[in-house]
Amino acid sequence: MNNTIMYKGYIGSVEFSEEDCIFFGKVLGIRSLISYEGENAKELLDDFHGAVDDYLYVCKSE
Repeated sequence: MNNTIMYKGYIGSVEFSEEDCIFFGKVLGIRSLISYEGENAKELLDDFHGAVDDYLYVCKSE
């Protein structure tokens, strides 16, 4: 199993909580804490992509 995902050059971790039955992760290699989650792989990827896009938008606006 691959424990990382990539989008637009950003790498995110992938973990699974048995207690909550949910996938979650955070964007690696940046100072900001950006997390995402999903009940399945598609939801996790969608939330990761949205989190990266939001981060890039905020960075561009500053």
